[in-house]
Amino acid sequence: MRWAQLRTILWLRWRLTRNQWSRRGGLDAAITMLAVALGGAVGVLGGLGGLAAGALALAKTPPEAMLGVWDAIVLAFLFFWMIGIVSDIQRSETVDVGRMLHLPISLKGIFLINYLVSHFNLIIILFVPGMVGLALGLTLGKGVSMIWLLPLVLGCIFMITAWTYYLRGWLVTLMVNKRRRRAVIAGITMTFILVCQLPNLFMHVVHDRDRPRSEVNAPPRPDAPTTTEPEAPNKREIPQMILLAHKVVPFLWVGNGALSLAQGNLWPAVLGAAGAFGLGALGLGRAYRATVRFYQGLATGGRTARRRKRPKPVVARRSHFVEKTVPGVPPEAGALALASLRSLTRATEVKMALATNFIMLLFFGGMVLFKRSASVSDGIKPFIAAGAVTFMFFGMSTLMFNQFGFDRAGFRTFVLSPAPRERILLGKNLGILPIVVGTGSILLVLARWAVGIPWLVVLAASLQLGSAFFLLSMVGNLMSVLVPYRIAPGSLKPTKVPAVTTLCIVLSHMLFPTAVAPIFLPALSGLLCAQARWLPAAPVNVVLSAAMLVLLAFLYRLTLPGLGRLLQRRETKVLDVVTQEIE
Repeated sequence: MRWAQLRTILWLRWRLTRNQWSRRGGLDAAITMLAVALGGAVGVLGGLGGLAAGALALAKTPPEAMLGVWDAIVLAFLFFWMIGIVSDIQRSETVDVGRMLHLPISLKGIFLINYLVSHFNLIIILFVPGMVGLALGLTLGKGVSMIWLLPLVLGCIFMITAWTYYLRGWLVTLMVNKRRRRAVIAGITMTFILVCQLPNLFMHVVHDRDRPRSEVNAPPRPDAPTTTEPEAPNKREIPQMILLAHKVVPFLWVGNGALSLAQGNLWPAVLGAAGAFGLGALGLGRAYRATVRFYQGLATGGRTARRRKRPKPVVARRSHFVEKTVPGVPPEAGALALASLRSLTRATEVKMALATNFIMLLFFGGMVLFKRSASVSDGIKPFIAAGAVTFMFFGMSTLMFNQFGFDRAGFRTFVLSPAPRERILLGKNLGILPIVVGTGSILLVLARWAVGIPWLVVLAASLQLGSAFFLLSMVGNLMSVLVPYRIAPGSLKPTKVPAVTTLCIVLSHMLFPTAVAPIFLPALSGLLCAQARWLPAAPVNVVLSAAMLVLLAFLYRLTLPGLGRLLQRRETKVLDVVTQEIE
């Protein structure tokens, strides 16, 4: 791009920005200028603070401390940078590339302008000046060789911003289809939470499992020999696995470069800077090609995406998922079960609820189970399996206790349907059953692997899973008919509800442990029989769990007609609640 063309585009962008400020009023323009001035002041203060900290404090620390400090800074920057991407997934462009495609100019200059302008944000202002100042401070306090840390830091920032710019454009391409937008955002959010918890899982699980059990649990003995002096320097040695990770993982190259420079070795920092700039250039090139393809329609299935293929011969149409039949179930209930299951699997809010529930169990319960797996007695393992099963239902209580709140306007179909109302309730319950069975099976497998639960206990817990389903389905059918409330689309947040409904929602969550308490009776009975030396605990647990499953299934069948008649009497009131738009 020629300089005259670039100058014209920049002048046009500045003119458009001035017009926007003048249209908003003088106060808005003044606030914007004040924010820019404050951001610049923060950047200058951060640079000066980093310069002072590097020259006066960090330069006097050992090389291992430099490694830890730079790792902490880079990981903090990466953490907040990814939060910004998750919270604002969009293509930020100061110059619209689509309007420039018909002009005889190169798009590379426009792309670079958009890339640079899009990264003038608060995170860059807070971190980059401080990191640059810290590198310069180390140069002043440690020696001229530390100057190689500056290109390494800038290369790492360039690498991260370039690839995240490409990632953001790729996500925008995925979310052109509005049906996939919420699913993509939910998946990114869950992945980000999972990745952020991995270090916590490693430190609390893997590290403790590698240590001897006596070292983890046993209290220190008074007569234990104290550590001798020659072993003191070994405490500062960095494990070889961590050093290898710093040589392989790109965003850890800054810490590795600082460590090597402090030890008098220049080449890791030089090679790291070259590698970071090379990876950044690769990511920026891919981002440019993806941007051009996006605006030319090549990435979104536009007219120029591909040549039209010859029409394929017409074949017999396959049946859709909702057209299948459920064996052993009345046709009305089977059709509604398939439709409800398809609706739940497509709803982003349901995926978020299930994923959050699973992650909570994995990281908060899993850490305790994995860490203490050797000290769990056989009498406690049936309660752990039953607890894993019932914990899953706690995350699904909103779905089971308010089955019609997610239907919203679709509830009119049930009101106009000639199907018996008990079959509507049966279909809604069966629509949740595959999700219950799938999630429960995963949790039981994890519990089996974590604490070594016997297979008989796993079998008993599987029967308890069915018992909990029938028990909570009866309670959920009653709550759904008596206390319905509308759920806002795209979330699990109820709309403004009356005080009585709010109280019922709170009480249903508070009394949930009481409702699922009968599920623990077979495990308790088996433990008592084993302690009294009457019968082994595992067979008693299996037999009583099977008996409870049969009993609750029979009670569920008896309550369906009565709850169906109650739904028929109150269906107009439920319709008013779940279809009412409340601002």
